[in-house]
Amino acid sequence: MSSTDRPPHHDPRGGFRNPWANSEAGTPASVLKWVATRWRDRRPDPKPSAFARVPPAFATPRAAPDELRVTWIGHSTVLVQLGAITILTDPVWARRVGPLGVFGPARWVPPGAALDALPPIDLVLLSHNHYDHFDRAAIRRLARRDTTAWATPLGVAASVRALGVAAPIELDWWQSAEHRTRDGQSLTIAAVPAQHFSGRGVADRNQSLWCGFVVRTPAHTLYFAGDSGLHPEFGRIAEAHGPFDVVCMPIGAYEPRWFMRPVHMSADEAIDAYRAIRAVHPHAARPSRFVPMHWGTFKLTDEPMDEPPRRARAAWDAAGFAADDFWLLRHGETRIAPLPPPTPP
Repeated sequence: MSSTDRPPHHDPRGGFRNPWANSEAGTPASVLKWVATRWRDRRPDPKPSAFARVPPAFATPRAAPDELRVTWIGHSTVLVQLGAITILTDPVWARRVGPLGVFGPARWVPPGAALDALPPIDLVLLSHNHYDHFDRAAIRRLARRDTTAWATPLGVAASVRALGVAAPIELDWWQSAEHRTRDGQSLTIAAVPAQHFSGRGVADRNQSLWCGFVVRTPAHTLYFAGDSGLHPEFGRIAEAHGPFDVVCMPIGAYEPRWFMRPVHMSADEAIDAYRAIRAVHPHAARPSRFVPMHWGTFKLTDEPMDEPPRRARAAWDAAGFAADDFWLLRHGETRIAPLPPPTPP
């Protein structure tokens, strides 16, 4: 590939990068600075018991064609039943998210549903290979469970093949693929930009890509934003693939801002991203539901664990959006709504 043909997020030195100004993740020196200073201005967390866990109400074996069901398992693991299509995002059931399962942050709240209790899954989306999004044990179990389709960004397919996944769909930003489920339903899966980074050790930083995903059925659409800082492409994503019935957006792991801003949106910025998405299709049949994720499950950064949803709701209300479209879920909770008719082209 020549330099003129190379997409800007493909690093000419090899691997991948964020192509926007001031978007690169911190250096090893900045990590050390954070570690050395993070306790200085520490604010108290609530007790883990403050986070409720409720029984899920997902449909088994599948939801009705005109029904939307969203179940938050925890962190970025969301079970989305978009009509009769069932989608699982970034499946993580690990007790700790770090090397060997014994290092890294511990789970504050058990998963909202047992993995073996899930209904049949048509598609698993894997946004990148960080430990809190890519759980090797869960992937192995899901790969043995059925013939689910899997979608990954560039450089991640080999890792899931090694865990037993057959024929994963590997996509670059702005690429899409068609897929037909076991019962003959058609899907379009598109990888879209996110502002983040990748790596599971010291030698593989940014050697695989990170992304969000859009999944479109003949009638309805999901946007799963993955893990991301605020970037300028949310409106373009909506132009290319919207309108969306549901948007799953990260709202947590954002402090200190001097360090986390390039890779994690604040709760307020998540609402800004949603505003940019929504502005593109002001005449959609109904506004997309907003599902906050990436909060309240693992203690990754410095803000109190219960702060992100408070800040997100305040920003939502300040923007004047309808309260019923803000789907703040408890661990395990399922929200159910009728799907509107498709928006005419």
